[in-house]
Amino acid sequence: MEQKGLSEQEAIRRESLKNIEALGLSAYPAEAFEVNVTTARLRREYDAEKGNFSDVRIAGRIMTRRIMGAAAFFELQDEYGRIQVYVKRDEICPGDDKTLYNTVFKKLLDIGDIVGIGGYAFVTQTGELSIHAKALKLLSKSLRVLPVVKEKEGEVFDAFSDSEQRYRMRYVDLIVNPQVREVFVKRTKLINAMREFFNARGYLEVDTPVLQAIPGGATARPFITHHNALDIPLYLRIANELYLKRLIVGGFTGVYEFSRNFRNEGMDRTHNPEFTCMEIYVAYKDYLWMMDFTEDLLEHIAVAVNGTSKVKIGDHDIEFKKPYRRLPMLDAIKEYAGVDISNKNEEELRTICKQLHIEVEPSMGKGKLIDAIFGSTCEHHLIQPAFITDYPIELSPLTKRHRNNPDLTERFELFVNGKEICNAYSELNDPVDQLERFKEQAKLKERGDDEAMFIDMDFVRALEYGMPPTSGMGVGIDRLVMMMTGAQSIQDVLLFPQMRPEKQYVINE
Repeated sequence: MEQKGLSEQEAIRRESLKNIEALGLSAYPAEAFEVNVTTARLRREYDAEKGNFSDVRIAGRIMTRRIMGAAAFFELQDEYGRIQVYVKRDEICPGDDKTLYNTVFKKLLDIGDIVGIGGYAFVTQTGELSIHAKALKLLSKSLRVLPVVKEKEGEVFDAFSDSEQRYRMRYVDLIVNPQVREVFVKRTKLINAMREFFNARGYLEVDTPVLQAIPGGATARPFITHHNALDIPLYLRIANELYLKRLIVGGFTGVYEFSRNFRNEGMDRTHNPEFTCMEIYVAYKDYLWMMDFTEDLLEHIAVAVNGTSKVKIGDHDIEFKKPYRRLPMLDAIKEYAGVDISNKNEEELRTICKQLHIEVEPSMGKGKLIDAIFGSTCEHHLIQPAFITDYPIELSPLTKRHRNNPDLTERFELFVNGKEICNAYSELNDPVDQLERFKEQAKLKERGDDEAMFIDMDFVRALEYGMPPTSGMGVGIDRLVMMMTGAQSIQDVLLFPQMRPEKQYVINE
């Protein structure tokens, strides 16, 4: 098959590939290349006086090169950085046959090709740590041209900076913008720090179903699929809450899960239809305990990821060291919107929304109207970590009623830099109350609210066996990584964010 629409450089590289193979060499050899050092270790441990690293085997991409007759320099890039390599024709071709240098290295290799180098470390006369190559092997021929960044007189050329291209071709982004890799290294550090925190307290990591007959645990529009063998519709998980609480019923004291969740909703700088969430449930605790727990957790994460509890996000220095402000939701609306919505019915709330120029839909019930008022008037004020507590019952169908006010629930959300990153409850464990809440959600669905919850009778049955008082919390991992790295878009912390597919290549068979 020949691929149409090749650029001149791509056509040249394919011709080089044919020439390499014509020489009896493999551009994609099957045998392993044993690497014994990285650029990071070389820079960290090399000692010129000791003369260590006398037998270096390293591999990576050619990123720049300068050929000077019978000798050349090029930069090799591995996962950890770049290092200069010095190549001398008569050393990598000690016999009479100089083909490897004169033809392959000088004419048929390109920037972007992956090579293996054998040699030793040394420091050049200009003081640059380098590798003196004694052997060179092509490991993978690159058939596309890298957008190698160049600077001239203060101007940058060929920068791979278009966000759509960067997200669509993350593999190229990671090659030519190596600083991007640090975000994903920190993401892994963050998840590992959370696991360490939970495991040290004796909580168990578990797995729950991604394909569910009833999507529960959140108010969201699900993705629908079909199981051919069972001939039933199934839904991609919108949350794992109801399964984790079933495990608390079953006798586990504390369980948690890092789950991939899917919600068929809009996309913006803080929303992706596929996202990562961590949920944890601990028996015999309440939401007050969970606030203390969350403060300790986030301070631990900040220090583990950045070495300090203070993180710079845009123009703000965010302090994750406890304590955080605790503000009831209705008090927040009164403080920031200047209106008291307590004891207001649905029509009165609609009038308030109109006065505040907040757009609402006819299908929205009392809970969503309150949420719309809060989102429009309060969230952007919450820069430093703040717990918004005691949500109206209409907003929280899985939450225990407040011990002092039956119109409210024992729930909090943690806001940082104007965004919600944690959601937690004193979990509802009254099966009769839970069924009534589900029925109220069903009425909202009949009104056209396609994000309202389904009735899950098996979960009600589980509660009827008895669930101990429990506190649960969900953390949006992607948003939390944004906070800890200062990223401005969720796409910057997802290796492969969701995007509209490209037009397929035209293949001529």
